[in-house]
Amino acid sequence: MAVILTPDDIQTLIAELDGWALSQDGLAIEKTFRFNNFNAAFGWMTRAAIKAEQLDHHPEWFNVYNRVDVRLTTHDKNGLTDLDASLAKAMDAMASSSGVK
Repeated sequence: MAVILTPDDIQTLIAELDGWALSQDGLAIEKTFRFNNFNAAFGWMTRAAIKAEQLDHHPEWFNVYNRVDVRLTTHDKNGLTDLDASLAKAMDAMASSSGVK
């Protein structure tokens, strides 16, 4: 069961994460990842998809060539939860070894 984050939890999370920002509506965190090429971006997306499936929590994302725009939110909780925090941290860890620019 996903646990909704408090405003203080969200601020702490943003401070801990690299390059993530709170969305304008305050319901999500967002980040743009840039990789060396399409292959690196797609490989990272594949690894991130496997982690998302394990968490049963799926990102909103958009890919063009070496760029992947990600938005994480928990729709059934209408905001940010511990699942978003876990997936963001995992995505960052995967990106650091995936040819991120």
